[in-house]
Amino acid sequence: MEKEFWLERWERAEIGFHQDEVNAYLARYWNRLAPAPGSKVFVPLCGKSLDMVWLRKNGHPVVGVELSPLAVEAFFDELGVSPSTSNTEHFQQCEADGIRILCGDFFNMTQADLDGVEAVFDRASLVALPPEMRQRYAQHILDLLPAGARTLLVTFEYDQSAMSGPPFAVTPEEVHALYGARANVELLERTDVLAGNGHFKARGLTRLHENIFMLTRK
Repeated sequence: MEKEFWLERWERAEIGFHQDEVNAYLARYWNRLAPAPGSKVFVPLCGKSLDMVWLRKNGHPVVGVELSPLAVEAFFDELGVSPSTSNTEHFQQCEADGIRILCGDFFNMTQADLDGVEAVFDRASLVALPPEMRQRYAQHILDLLPAGARTLLVTFEYDQSAMSGPPFAVTPEEVHALYGARANVELLERTDVLAGNGHFKARGLTRLHENIFMLTRK
C-alpha cells in the first residue's frame, strides 16, 4: 500500500477510521500498562486522534507519527493551539501542550525519536497495513522500543475474503507470529462488535470481533 493512498484519503476527507471520542479500550486497560508517571506514550499513525488528548490529560507527554500534514494541521486546529514547528532530516515536528507529532514516514523513525517512551497505544496502525507490510511494521516498532515497554494493541478479526481492507483482519495467531519472538503477548479481551458497526455489515461482513492485546517488549 503506497503512501499516496493515505494522503489522498485525508485530502478527500475519507477518514471513517477517525473516532470522534476517546477509545473505550484505552480508558479500560490503561492501568494494566502502568507506565511511570510523566513517561512518554507513543501513538503510531496517529491521525488527529483524541486519544492523544486523553493521554496528555492523564499526565503523559505524547509522541505521535503521522504521514499526512493535513491530519497534523487538523489535530492542532481542533485543539485550538498553534504548535511550534521544527524540521529534522525526515520529519517536520509540530509540538504544543505536551503533544509532539512527527509528520513523515513511520519507517524513518529512530530510537532517538522515542527517547523516554514507556508505552504505546496502537488502535489504527497495524490494522491499516496489508499483510506484506505488517511484518516490517512490527519489527521496526520492536526495534524502536526499549525492553519492558508495553503496547496496548487493538485489532479486528473477520473473514478477509468478505471485505477488502483497510481496516485489515489480523488474527490472534498473526499477532503472536509478528510479536511473540520479541515480546510477551497477552490477549486481554475478545468482543463481538458487529452489531454496533452497521457500515461493516453493509460491506458484507457477518462476523466481526475486536481483540485487545498487551505486548511487553522482552
